[in-house]
Amino acid sequence: MELAQRVNRIKPSPSTAAAQRVRALKEQGHEILDLTVGEPDFDTPDHVKAAAIEAIGRGETKYTPVNGTPQLRAAIADKLARRHGLHYPTDRITVGGGAKQIIYLALTATLNAGDEVVIPAPYWVSYPDMVLANDGTPVVVPCPEADGFKLTPQRLESAITDATRWVVLNAPNNPTGAAYSTHELRALADVLLAHPRVQVLTDEIYDEIWYEPGLPPTIVAVEPRLADRVFLTNGVSKTYAMTGWRIGYGAGPAELVGAVNTLQSQISSCPSSISQAAATAALTGDQGFIRDCVDVYRARRDRTVKLLTDIPGLTCTAPSGGFYLLVGCAGLLGKRTAAGQLISDDQEFARHLLESQRVAVIHGAAYGAPGYFRISFATSSAVLTESCERIARACAELS
Repeated sequence: MELAQRVNRIKPSPSTAAAQRVRALKEQGHEILDLTVGEPDFDTPDHVKAAAIEAIGRGETKYTPVNGTPQLRAAIADKLARRHGLHYPTDRITVGGGAKQIIYLALTATLNAGDEVVIPAPYWVSYPDMVLANDGTPVVVPCPEADGFKLTPQRLESAITDATRWVVLNAPNNPTGAAYSTHELRALADVLLAHPRVQVLTDEIYDEIWYEPGLPPTIVAVEPRLADRVFLTNGVSKTYAMTGWRIGYGAGPAELVGAVNTLQSQISSCPSSISQAAATAALTGDQGFIRDCVDVYRARRDRTVKLLTDIPGLTCTAPSGGFYLLVGCAGLLGKRTAAGQLISDDQEFARHLLESQRVAVIHGAAYGAPGYFRISFATSSAVLTESCERIARACAELS
């Protein structure tokens, strides 16, 4: 079977591959402490599950509109108005099988061969491959820790060319947890206003998992003149522990939303009717679940950062949002294991943690961040504490 070039030029998701590796080792009988999983370890709230069961009982098991049920789109519109003061009519909102699908379809709808997409690094692992799969060219812009892992206006200006079609802004960021201030978004918006062909794709899937005062701002609220050029994406997966329900959404220009709807009509017809009923309940119901989860995440974050920064050779900055830590291991690269194996890069370091101490992490180069590794603290405090103890032992083995 001869495969299409679009398949051959992309690779499997590194996070998915890491999870599969962990599952395989567990099936072989190994005890693995898994810090790779990018999903909450909490259960979906009971009232959300009840809404799904009730929808089944009412017979809401048929096709829905391609762009989602009116009830869910209204709930999304209410959230955007309440949280950011953004007022999107429901025909400018689309619902799909996860934010990942919505982002992919937006790129499918807009990219032609040779179009460039500016992707600040560290980045979520799927952005570059999504661009490649849609005939575009990813333009990765390194954003060092000295800049808070964030895109600066100078770096943005330097990255934009006549071929630039999109700039991706993921905040709070996976894997760093970094987010932009209103002042920082204002500076980026000023650059974008001078380049009217460039569109902005905002990935705000972690916006509710936030540890700082106030709310993380969004660029379209900071600069309303960009409204016709911003496609805002989000979903219920991370906020409400609904990763398996597969509901994401996008809000933006009517022409783009219509194109996404057309593509979805040919790909999946519509999102799951039952999942949409559950997502509606999540968005419109009691939000205390979010506050409780964030309190737990914050305690885990603070404890894990302290444990890791006490390990010689590792560095770690507490994230402002999300449930990941990007841990610097550059101080240990170039050393050798007790068996004499050279730890030449972050991928070898991650392999050493797995083979020596059975701790699974994802190497930073997968996120455009060589010299780092990512861990998820969406797991129990006991697992995090034991993992840090094992990581300390693995680091002490190197010389």
